[in-house]
Amino acid sequence: MKRTPLFTLLLLLTIAVLASACGSRHEGQPGSDAARLEALDIQIQRHPQKASLLAERGSLLVRLGRAKEGQYDLERAVKLKPENVDYMMWLADAYLANGNTDQCFHTLAQAEELEPARTDVHLKMGEIAYIKKNYDRSLKSLSQVTEADPDNRTALYMKASIYKAKGDTTSAVSLFRKVCDLYPDYAPAFEELGIIYSPRNYPLATDYLNTALRLDSTNTNTMYALALCHQEAGHIDEAESLYHRLLTINPNSADAWHNLGYIELFHYKDYAKAIGYMTKAIEADSQCIEALVNRGCAYELSGRTADARRDFEAALAIDSDYPPALDGLHRVD
Repeated sequence: MKRTPLFTLLLLLTIAVLASACGSRHEGQPGSDAARLEALDIQIQRHPQKASLLAERGSLLVRLGRAKEGQYDLERAVKLKPENVDYMMWLADAYLANGNTDQCFHTLAQAEELEPARTDVHLKMGEIAYIKKNYDRSLKSLSQVTEADPDNRTALYMKASIYKAKGDTTSAVSLFRKVCDLYPDYAPAFEELGIIYSPRNYPLATDYLNTALRLDSTNTNTMYALALCHQEAGHIDEAESLYHRLLTINPNSADAWHNLGYIELFHYKDYAKAIGYMTKAIEADSQCIEALVNRGCAYELSGRTADARRDFEAALAIDSDYPPALDGLHRVD
């Protein structure tokens, strides 16, 4: 059965880093942004070596989705004022927006060396090190944040996430609970606790996940995690209801379509419905190998051997060593 997607903080952090870094410096409507950009162009033509103008234009360009141009301006600003940590942090935003996490990491490391007391630099370094899966480096920077600000929500939440990724469930649970106690309206911490408890404590898991869903009623990740928790505990009606609710928000959720198909295939033995749901999953994500294999199984159980073989072969084209696809192909050959 398709498992719940792994922790999605990487993407969220990428968005949060850029939003917190750029949005706080430039407020306004697109028209005012365009006017400011035009004014900066004129000023920079007159003063091409003025670092503050280059830095402002570069940061604005990053926020407007023109990150490559912004990076060029910010690199020039940092070269002119190599001691300015703010410029370095804005340049790190540009590198991140352009997918250059190594350069982003290196720039933030330089910023930490220049101003070791700045918690905002440590926090951003912790985020980027997490994205790079350099967990020890991330914990080092995040611990510097919590030493100065023991209740920093982002740092505590990320540290808990790192402990979870490293397999230290006890430490992860302890920190997630601390975040919930300090910030009772912060849904992601309740969701993480629900996911952790799902395999071993159904009542506690559903309590945490229901709290997260109450706090953020349209969050499809929480919806999926709660539906899967119900499904694995054998509460099929609750699971199906949540999957259908999720699909009204995101009709292209391959995971939800797949799991509905899984229920039809293995719980109700309705192979025609299973094939229909699995097909929806594959239409939403052509690389959904679990849906291909399980649709193959449904075809196989329906006596449609040629169709089953085609799905097993398609799954092996994605992963030539995928055991369920190999087993299926052996059965129909």
